[in-house]
Amino acid sequence: MADDHFVVRQGMRQIIGLFPDMEVVGEAGDGLELLAGLAVREVDLVLLDMTMPGLSGVELIERIRSLHPGVPVLVLSMHKEAQIAFGALRAGANGYVTKDSEPSTLAEAIRRVASGKRYVMSELAEEMVFTSLHEQATRLGILSPREREVLEMIVSGDSMVQIADKLHLSAKTVSTHKTRLMQKLNIQNNAELILVAASEGIRPRPPGTE
Repeated sequence: MADDHFVVRQGMRQIIGLFPDMEVVGEAGDGLELLAGLAVREVDLVLLDMTMPGLSGVELIERIRSLHPGVPVLVLSMHKEAQIAFGALRAGANGYVTKDSEPSTLAEAIRRVASGKRYVMSELAEEMVFTSLHEQATRLGILSPREREVLEMIVSGDSMVQIADKLHLSAKTVSTHKTRLMQKLNIQNNAELILVAASEGIRPRPPGTE
């Protein structure tokens, strides 16, 4: 379980303790602490807050998915926006619930995700359906938030090394994101990439801005 607020972790531990088939085997207050714990401890599921200091959110989910592909991730977040839930799921999360969910809802989500299934709370699922329909009207809607971020930086003229430095990723990881987004968009080179981006309203950022 990873959350930067001790009180939240204690509350979640108490709620999970209500269910005899569940046990909290470790806690982390940030992304790096979580990754360190996963490196030495086997778990059936990671219960993850989306917003923590430092490494967190989509980037942390992607890191977990890369280093521990067999570990399911259930996001427990204060954010109720469909776009944030989409970002988490696209990054590799297996489920998404909000922190104001009933204990029974949280328990159901944990059981489903731990068993290899997906779970999105019903209140959010409907909004996500309509958001998805809207996004499908644009070609870039199929990209993950990280892929879109890399695309925008490429359009602005940043090199792979510069993008890696700004996003605190390895150049290899950035290159992988670029390859995936080009495959999704079915394009072959940077010229096509910039053309597609321009058609979707993405322009180079003004000089002197980041």
